[in-house]
Amino acid sequence: MTLDKLIVVAGKPGIFKITSQGKSRLIVESLENNKKMPIHNIHAVSTLNDIVIYTDDEEVPLRTVFTTIYKKESGKSTISHKEKKDVLIDFFTVILPNYDTERVYPNNIKKIIQWYNILVNVKFDFSSLDKLNKLNSEEEE
Repeated sequence: MTLDKLIVVAGKPGIFKITSQGKSRLIVESLENNKKMPIHNIHAVSTLNDIVIYTDDEEVPLRTVFTTIYKKESGKSTISHKEKKDVLIDFFTVILPNYDTERVYPNNIKKIIQWYNILVNVKFDFSSLDKLNKLNSEEEE
């Protein structure tokens, strides 16, 4: 399972794995409950690999943020996404100190934490993200 096969859908909570693709829809499976459903081309869909987080300097790939949380938490789940707004912001400030506070909202932080915990629960291989992060940084040089 790689981040480019995992999607999030606007208006639907959680992360979905693409299981098949049709002409005007995707068939996806929820990572949380394994329930399959169609996602039509009218839905806003993003792969986790394509999501970036704004900072004061640049855009940081979500995979980098996940790797940072993974290392901080020693591979375990982190705080709940249902924590109070101030707790979420304090946590995220440790993870990505220079995130753009005007463009990254508490709801975005909540989603990132929720997604990370979902991936931990399904035993996602975070070491694959580390390798991908290194490859991308070498390409930029």
